[in-house]
Amino acid sequence: MKYNVVLEVFEGPLDLLLHLIDKNEVDIKDIPISKITEQYLEYLEKMKDLDLEITSEFLLMAATLLEIKSKMLLPKKKDEGTQLEIDEIDPREDLVRKLIEYKRFKEAAVKLKEKEELQRKLFFKPREEIELDMQNEKLELEDVKIEDLLKIFCDIVKKNNVQTKKIRIHEIKRDEISIEESMKKIKKILSKKRSITFSDLFDENSSRIYIVVTFLSLLELMKLKIIAIKQEKNFGNIYITLKC
Repeated sequence: MKYNVVLEVFEGPLDLLLHLIDKNEVDIKDIPISKITEQYLEYLEKMKDLDLEITSEFLLMAATLLEIKSKMLLPKKKDEGTQLEIDEIDPREDLVRKLIEYKRFKEAAVKLKEKEELQRKLFFKPREEIELDMQNEKLELEDVKIEDLLKIFCDIVKKNNVQTKKIRIHEIKRDEISIEESMKKIKKILSKKRSITFSDLFDENSSRIYIVVTFLSLLELMKLKIIAIKQEKNFGNIYITLKC
């Protein structure tokens, strides 16, 4: 009867040592060097029996482990005067440092791999360039910028100190005035005065929805070339005039 022996594949000697340390459930800072060395050499022997190539890195580590083992078997030096043992540098110190550093990199690699797998499941919509055809929708602003109009709009909202009202879920109220109604109202006012300021359209009691609808109505009237907007100087009044 034949037995198939399958050996785990390790990236290098440090990877194999970490595996043996975890398998034996020992402290990485206090490696039982004799036991770990024996298991390490057993693994190399199995690789040899299976005609697997043993790289120089694995052989170098084997020599290092045997050297550390031999140093730890030597009796500790004693002070001649007190006959007390002298603390010497642990021969495992350099190996432990390399193992801890390698373990950190290995754990970081695992986390990066997990993030890579997560990113593969994410799909993003490609960026699209949106082109707006404004050739037929130019607003006639005479010596006034749209930014100025927006600034005055914000000032009016702030001046009126319009508070946002709480909306009850069971109540649906109709708008105070529609854009069409607001456009008719503005044209009616201009038909009498011919020219008014932007602020003339509002008073202290104007609600937020009224201000917004009026502002949108002005933009629509400008688009239809029914009114013209003019500002004589920076931060000055904005005048609205009827064109037809």
